[in-house]
Amino acid sequence: MQIEKLSDTYHHITFADGSEVFLIGTAHVSQNSVEEVAETIDREQPDRICVELDASRLSSKTKKQTWEDTDIRKVFREGKGFLLLANTALASFQKKLGAQTGTAPGEELLGAVKLANVRNIPLSLCDRDIQTTFRRAWAKSSLWNKCKLLSTLISAAFSNEEISKEELEDLKNQETLEGMLNEVAKELPSIKEVLIDERDIYLATKIYTAPGQKKVAVIGAGHTKGVLSAFEKLESNSAIKTTEELEIVPKSKGWGKAAGYIIPTLIVVLLVIGVAMNGWDQGLKTFLYWVLVNAGGTLIATAISAAHPLNILCCAVTAPFFALNPVLGVGMLGGILEATFRKPKVRDFEMLNDDAMKLSGWYRNRILHCLLVFFLSSIGSMLGTFVAFPLLISRI
Repeated sequence: MQIEKLSDTYHHITFADGSEVFLIGTAHVSQNSVEEVAETIDREQPDRICVELDASRLSSKTKKQTWEDTDIRKVFREGKGFLLLANTALASFQKKLGAQTGTAPGEELLGAVKLANVRNIPLSLCDRDIQTTFRRAWAKSSLWNKCKLLSTLISAAFSNEEISKEELEDLKNQETLEGMLNEVAKELPSIKEVLIDERDIYLATKIYTAPGQKKVAVIGAGHTKGVLSAFEKLESNSAIKTTEELEIVPKSKGWGKAAGYIIPTLIVVLLVIGVAMNGWDQGLKTFLYWVLVNAGGTLIATAISAAHPLNILCCAVTAPFFALNPVLGVGMLGGILEATFRKPKVRDFEMLNDDAMKLSGWYRNRILHCLLVFFLSSIGSMLGTFVAFPLLISRI
């Protein structure tokens, strides 16, 4: 295999069987990248175009979605509230970057797809399904890393910092990218592994095995180095994970499930000890302390989210009991009830990413408001639980 580096973002790869790949690393909100992709396809006249997209992302970018079929309550029932929250914050951040630069996120990828359709060039969607990627990243992350990821995405979505075109183009520089990826690896190793490393292998495999002797492949610049490395391993038949392996969502580890039972078990043990040592009267008072503290924390947090009054009441009343159940969560209830009391409208779905860029939008948009209620009620119950611990011990 021969690799000819034409620029930091453009490589010409020739494989042992004589097939060629013109690999373009882009910034997804860069007008220069849009033009570079179009020029490369015009110049090289490939017999196949490969893009860093999956079917669902392409569909969401090119087809009008039928929001009437979307059930936000189902998201909460399936325990995907935090996943949707992270996804929404990320989409909002990308949209904000696109507004600053005047280029819609992924426009260079859509440009390659349009050229493939117009010129009747076979197209390969080479990225892993976005939902599979998010589920794998979520499943492999600890609770602390999940919180760090959410806080990073939400703060980025709300940030007023402007990025210049020069700074954006610098993101395609390999030294800049490596520094950024090293920081991500240090702070969020599991996230970097799933979002970058695994997809490097997935993209490389799909591009490598796609039919055609002359291919143009369009990927994010952050994947360039990893894809080139994976190409070399594929050519030498070195051990590498298959795309099928990378599509499996790992199940929760045994110790991870057990950890969910630790806090509820400790609380129950403290309550039982209180009854055994101090009698039923004092034990009942201890239990009431637990109920009041947990319900109070949830009540305050849910009120801050401006949930429906009945929802605030329901969350506060049920929070102490849901906190003793590792399967259920008061956030799940809060999100479902908010979507029931204030059913989202088509406009809420259509304006989702725009509204997510402003704090007021999270209160105005009914979809985002459901997520806000879900998030804050969950935080309120967790804080109430941790505050209650020393109080329960002191009562004993």
